[in-house]
Amino acid sequence: MSEKNEQANGPTAETVDKVASNGDSEKTPPNVSSAPVPSKTERLHEFQEAEGYVIDVDTEAASSVAGVKLAKDGHTRLIPQPSNDPNDPLNWSWGKKHLVLFVISFASFLPDYGSATGAVTLIPQALEWDTTPDIVNHSQAGNVFMLGAGGVLVVLLSAYFGRLPIVFWFLIGSTATAAWCAGATSLDSFTAARILNGFVSTVAQAGGLMFIQDTFFFHERARKINIWSSFIIMSPYVGPLLGAFITETKPWQVPFWVYFAMNVLSLGLVIAFLQETYYDRTIPEGEQPAQGSRIGRLTGAVQWKSRHLRNTFGQACWRTVSVFIKPIMLISCLFYALTFAWAVGINTTLAIFVTPLYRFGPKQIGFFYFTPVVAVTLGEIVGHWVHDFAAKQYIRTHKGHFEPEVRLRVIYFSMPLVIIGLVLFGQAMEEGWHFMATSVVWGLYVFGMMVTTVALSSYCLDSYPEASGEVSAWLNMSRTVGGFIVSYFQVTWAEAQGTKLSFGIQAAICAAAILLVVALQLWGKKLRVWAGPLNFATT
Repeated sequence: MSEKNEQANGPTAETVDKVASNGDSEKTPPNVSSAPVPSKTERLHEFQEAEGYVIDVDTEAASSVAGVKLAKDGHTRLIPQPSNDPNDPLNWSWGKKHLVLFVISFASFLPDYGSATGAVTLIPQALEWDTTPDIVNHSQAGNVFMLGAGGVLVVLLSAYFGRLPIVFWFLIGSTATAAWCAGATSLDSFTAARILNGFVSTVAQAGGLMFIQDTFFFHERARKINIWSSFIIMSPYVGPLLGAFITETKPWQVPFWVYFAMNVLSLGLVIAFLQETYYDRTIPEGEQPAQGSRIGRLTGAVQWKSRHLRNTFGQACWRTVSVFIKPIMLISCLFYALTFAWAVGINTTLAIFVTPLYRFGPKQIGFFYFTPVVAVTLGEIVGHWVHDFAAKQYIRTHKGHFEPEVRLRVIYFSMPLVIIGLVLFGQAMEEGWHFMATSVVWGLYVFGMMVTTVALSSYCLDSYPEASGEVSAWLNMSRTVGGFIVSYFQVTWAEAQGTKLSFGIQAAICAAAILLVVALQLWGKKLRVWAGPLNFATT
């Protein structure tokens, strides 16, 4: 069988929405059923619609014909249309869906947590191995790079083997390499462990959008992405925060043993609660592959028997490439790399900056990391409402219609905070401002990037909903590769030109990157039409 859409099937239009639910109200609006189905060359994605999403349906019209499943409000269309199969993830209970979201979000928390834990162990490790903190930091740079590279392999394998077994096996690898990090006795051994750990620990971070796309309706996704992203964005700050407090009285190995324990906990949660969410709605309910045993689903034995119903290995490889070469994905990844890279750069080198400036010890550095944790929390709270507000406002004023480019509007609110935060952070470092002022301006940058991340992820997912894993992996790759590059020269650049100039240039790069968002808003849809659909499904 040829490639299948991750959530194919439904009405003749791909809709977007406001709604949710069990689909107990089914009505077919005349303006949907009577509309001609666009040809393949006209479609923007695999839901057979050439003009974005039809979200809101006129209440009186909707009540006249049966067929399309709506929310309980009677006018919001469920996107995608769920099947009648109770095993369809869209039909799962609220509790089961959110348990999956929590487990995958917690697993997504681990990669950057473990990576950034090394930011506060640089100095004691350098003393133990008779080298410089900057040299030890190379192990962290390698770890950061592999967080992106491993993610691309994750989604490729998930498209072939299924979601659940890839998470299970990669987390086993992450747990083993976390123990290796803690037990390493030389810089070479530690570096090798860190690189391998980055490669396997990224599994849920890179593939998290697949689980959200499989399990939640369109109208719910922005808020769920907001929750998932908050775990990812907060994790590189919690790691150094706890690590700094631990290394105040314990050797540097202890924070990594804590990281190992968290991997064990995450693996236990996956074994107990995570579900296989891949479900092909083009296959009739009676012909769906058997669920099999729990052990079989975890290890991949069940999915292996039904592999002919998913992508071939060649198709899985091509999915990954075909998504990346879409123009809007290239532009989005470039924008994300140019703006998020500085977050990784600051985080991985912060101890090197603030230790001599403020004479901070490990405990003081730990307290300093409360700032981004608070900033991410505030960003999650604000984002919970602002992303839906922008979408609903557009839907109300455009007769129930929605375009993915609307998601990008929120970036005009968040990016000025990013720019101001970088400029003032550089000023604070060079002028020796009070550490509380430095803390606040760092928080501005982190808050802005939290909101920006959700907006960009939602835009790319709305543009290519059938490629949720690939979208997630490439955005993750762009973020980590940018951070990997910056980590190598952040300190030397600041030492050579001063933080005022170096961070000022970083802010200017972020300001220039906004032009990419403007371009997407002006020509994003035309680019999507020109590039054509991904054609992952048979239609």
